[in-house]
Amino acid sequence: MIVLKKYFFLFSINILLFFVMLISIQNSNNKSKVDLLFNKTVPLPIGFILGSSFISGSILGGLLTLNLENHKNE
Repeated sequence: MIVLKKYFFLFSINILLFFVMLISIQNSNNKSKVDLLFNKTVPLPIGFILGSSFISGSILGGLLTLNLENHKNE
């Protein structure tokens, strides 16, 4: 049950950060394309690129630490 609370807290905080980021970058004029392996994306605001990478790193880091805590307790 405690693990579910940690997952809920992790995702709710990151979803809240995502919505705050979307609201705050609506008037951004600086746009850039992201180079993927084979093609480029549409022009995206730089704040969205940085914010989404921060949020995805936060989610992955949180999931990794929760997973390591579960294996340590077993």
